[in-house]
Amino acid sequence: QVQLVESGGGLVQAGGSLRLSCVASGRIFSMNDMAWYRRAPGKQRELVAGITRGGSTNYADSVKGRFTISRDNAKNTVHLQMNSLKPEDTAVYYCNADVVTYLTTKGYQYWGQGTQVTVSS
Repeated sequence: QVQLVESGGGLVQAGGSLRLSCVASGRIFSMNDMAWYRRAPGKQRELVAGITRGGSTNYADSVKGRFTISRDNAKNTVHLQMNSLKPEDTAVYYCNADVVTYLTTKGYQYWGQGTQVTVSS
């Protein structure tokens, strides 16, 4: 089994910064694409940022220039640096990873439990 555990959420004023981290553990053979999603109250879950194993990134238009996704393949971690936060960034943020384990020959999607980010105006 694989577990993803997020940390770093909290309450911050508009214009502030937070850094989210996600650590994967378990019988991991390799980590493929990793990503951060979020779900705001009353809204559908949306992709915030993604990163391939090779380091190619993509971002939602709403966070471009403010958020930066990064990863450490040796430590099976992914981070999301969030700057210039806005009240509309308030949401539960979820880590997602495509993981190949020692028991499988292809990747499966795993999700973290989520971490709350609240931005006050």
